[in-house]
Amino acid sequence: MELISEYFVKPKHEVLASKNPIYLTPVDIQALRFNPTQRGLLYNYTLDQSTSSTILDIIDTLKESLSISLIHFYPLAGRLVTETFTDENACSVFIDCNKGPGARLTHVVVPGVTKLDILSPNHVPVIVKKFFEFGEEILNYDGHTRPLLAIQVTELVDGVFIGFTTNHCVVDGTSSTHFLNMLSEIFCSNNASEKLLEISRVPVFEHGPCIKLPRLRLEEIITRRRMTSPLQDRVFHFSAASMAMIKAQANKNGSILNVSSFQGLSSLIWRAITRARNLSTDQETVCCMTINARPRLDPPLSDNYFGNYISLFKVISKVDELLGHDYDWAAMRLNDGIKALDDKSIRSTLNSIAQLLSMEITTSKPNLEDVFHGPNGVLIGGSARFDIYGLEFGLGKVVVVRMGLGNKSDGKITAHPGREENGSVDLEVSLKEEHMASLEMDHKFMSFAS
Repeated sequence: MELISEYFVKPKHEVLASKNPIYLTPVDIQALRFNPTQRGLLYNYTLDQSTSSTILDIIDTLKESLSISLIHFYPLAGRLVTETFTDENACSVFIDCNKGPGARLTHVVVPGVTKLDILSPNHVPVIVKKFFEFGEEILNYDGHTRPLLAIQVTELVDGVFIGFTTNHCVVDGTSSTHFLNMLSEIFCSNNASEKLLEISRVPVFEHGPCIKLPRLRLEEIITRRRMTSPLQDRVFHFSAASMAMIKAQANKNGSILNVSSFQGLSSLIWRAITRARNLSTDQETVCCMTINARPRLDPPLSDNYFGNYISLFKVISKVDELLGHDYDWAAMRLNDGIKALDDKSIRSTLNSIAQLLSMEITTSKPNLEDVFHGPNGVLIGGSARFDIYGLEFGLGKVVVVRMGLGNKSDGKITAHPGREENGSVDLEVSLKEEHMASLEMDHKFMSFAS
C-alpha cells in the first residue's frame, strides 16, 4: 500500500456559525469509547475507461467538493476539545469546528489487488479494513487529535474504493448519509463553484447545553478494545422476492400486514445466529436494534438534523422460546418494541442517560457486545433505506458497499439496501469463525439468502 498524496481540507470560506462550540449530547458522549463509523464504496475504474476523468482529476474535484460541503457541514472540519473545571472536579466535551487542519483526504494505491479480490470471496477479505484510515483502529475519543472526517481513496488495478471514516460523536447513520449525498451532489454539479454554495438539503444544527462530567481526566475511562476471537464478516444478499416471502411469513398469523419485511428479516437472522451458536435452551438471547429517533418525536425532528439522534431497544428471549416458535413470533416482538418507541419513551431514555452521566461515569467497556447485546445476542444497525447507490464521484454507480473494522463485534449486523434498489437488502454480518460456518450450513436461512 503506497500513499500517493495527502490533503487536509477546510471549508472553502469562513463560516461564522463555526465559531460557536457544539457541546456533545449524552448520546454523543456515550460514543466516545467506541469506534468511528466506517462505510466504503467500491467503483469500477480502469486507466483506459471511456470517461475523460483520471484518478487525479477525481481527487482534485473531490478535494474542491469537500471544501464546499464543509461550509455546510462545518463540524466535520474540527476536533474534539475537553474543557476542565478544576474547582468542580468536572469536565465537558465539545466540537471546536475550527481546531486542527481540517478533514483528511488521502490517495492510496494497492498494487495487484483487483475488484474480484473484494467481490469473489464469500467472506469480506481482511485487506478491506486497510481501505479506511490505513486499517488503524481508533476510537471516537481520538477526535481530540485526529480528523473527525477522513476520506481514503484507494486505487485498485481495476477499481477505486472510497472509504469514509466519520466520528460517531458527530454523526449517526442518518447524518453521515445526508453528508455523503450532499458531497456527491456537489461533486456531480456542472455549476461554477460559487453556485454550489446552495445544496438541496441544508443540515440543521442544535446547540445544546454544556454537560459537565464528574471527573477531570476523561481519558481515565477510555479503554482500548481488548483482543477477542477472530471474527469473519460476510455480506448476505436478500432479493426483493426473498424479502416479500419473509414479510408474508412474518405476518402469516395476522389479519393485516403489520410486520415490516425488515422486522421479519431481523427475526430471521436473530434466530439463525442463535441456532448457529448452539446455545443451551435455558440461556437468554437478545436482539438489539438501533432506530432513527427523529421521526418518532412529537413534533417530528427533520432528518436534516445533523448529529446523533438514535434510539435503541432490546427484545430478550430464552433460547427455547425463540427457537420453539417460527420467526413470525419474534418478528411480532420486534414490531411491538418499535411501536413503543414514541416521543415519551425516547425523551425518558435520553433523560436517564443524562442523569447517569451527571452522577458518575462507570468504567468503560470497550466491546459493543459488553454494552448492548451480550455474547448471545445480535446488534442490528444501519438501514435499508439509506441512499447509498446514488452516490457518484465521477466513477459511475457504486458496485458494492463494505464496512471497515469500526464497531465490529460478534453478532454485529449492518443493513444496506441491495444494489438493485428494488426492495432488496444486504446484511453485513460479523461472527466468530465457527458460528459463521454453522450459519452458512443452515439451509433454512440460506434458502432466503445468497
